[in-house]
Amino acid sequence: MEQELNKNSYVAQENEELGSVKIADDVVAMIAALAATEVEGVAAMSGNMTNELLSRVGVKNATKGTRVEVLQKKVKVDLAIMIEYGYNIPATCQRVQTKVKNAVENMTGLEVTDVNIRIAGVNVSKDR
Repeated sequence: MEQELNKNSYVAQENEELGSVKIADDVVAMIAALAATEVEGVAAMSGNMTNELLSRVGVKNATKGTRVEVLQKKVKVDLAIMIEYGYNIPATCQRVQTKVKNAVENMTGLEVTDVNIRIAGVNVSKDR
């Protein structure tokens, strides 16, 4: 388990008396994905074909459509999202970038250098 944590995590806090706090990259990705889906106009995160197939058979992946790179307490976030039809894409993406940056920085203490967004599709409701 220790080796697994070291591979895809970073040390958030080091204290000789109490020990250390390590945060896994998947936790950072989950924070980013949840923050993105809280923005009005974002229909869902969009994953790759493997994620889509797994979700159809009941395996849920909270980090689908999200990739993070953490290097020396700096993080780069890449998101693939589905946007609701009728929302202004640039304005919605700017709100997503701000929300994700603030959520990751406040919860982890990391500095977010990039929040890159790829629009993977538009969700058109059946009412239209």
